Amino acid sequence: MGKLAPSTSSVREHQALPYLRAKPRLICDSDQEDTKRQRQELCEIQREGNPVTIKKRPMTAAGTSAERRRGPRFPVVVPIEVSWVGKDGVAVKEDAVARQVNANGGYLKMANYPSLGSRVTLTNFLSAQTAEARVLAAPDSRQGVANGIVIELVVPNESFWGVDLQVNKVTVELQNLENALRSEGVDFDLMREYRDAVDYIRTTTETLRRLRKSQLQESDNSELLSGLAADRVGRTRNLCLEVIADLDAGRVGPESNNVDELQRAIQHLQQRLRQAGKAQASVLRLNVNSKE
Repeated sequence: MGKLAPSTSSVREHQALPYLRAKPRLICDSDQEDTKRQRQELCEIQREGNPVTIKKRPMTAAGTSAERRRGPRFPVVVPIEVSWVGKDGVAVKEDAVARQVNANGGYLKMANYPSLGSRVTLTNFLSAQTAEARVLAAPDSRQGVANGIVIELVVPNESFWGVDLQVNKVTVELQNLENALRSEGVDFDLMREYRDAVDYIRTTTETLRRLRKSQLQESDNSELLSGLAADRVGRTRNLCLEVIADLDAGRVGPESNNVDELQRAIQHLQQRLRQAGKAQASVLRLNVNSKE
């Protein structure tokens, strides 16, 4: 009895996997970005008797293409106003909070939301910047989406989300660089120096972000400035301890150019600290006398 020809719908996994790994974009038959050369390669492999699995792009409940995330999202907290035209033709506005975003779109947490496929206008409450977007997913159209919607910006715009996104992106990049340096066996003391610098950048940037928000809301920012000053004092103390360690290890000699300037700065600082201490003591005495 002759052998039956293999069905073109059946797939031998050990034959298909190597090609799928080398050409991952060919598994989507609706991918319009495939080049003519890639399609020809696929046809040649099929003619040679090596069947390849062709997977259709995931579809939503409404029959439209599901979201394909084009980059990692980053956590943010950005107040957003979402406006759209409802099914009855009435304009609707709802407050939302952007929680996971990138330059292409993201997830907005909101109580009342537009339907799948709706065109919406987003307004960043902090910057007053606006952007047009489409609704890609909603709680009633996809599992895993709750208490909000997934949107795609019509025109990718990373700056729309404000400094929150940029700060988080930089933080991730700095963390990746730290991991790379650690894998290269960089000296422990240098890694600690790098980590301290990253912490300083992160803390200062977060304070600046909060100061900007405070200015937009015309609220008091004295507490934020005091916190920034306190952090600066703590860093100065740590730097002094590190300089002492460098002196003890013989890494800093008296001929160093900045030693004299450092001595004068420390003397000036000591003088101001004594003055501040006397002023604080005077205030305490006045408070005690007033209570008596």
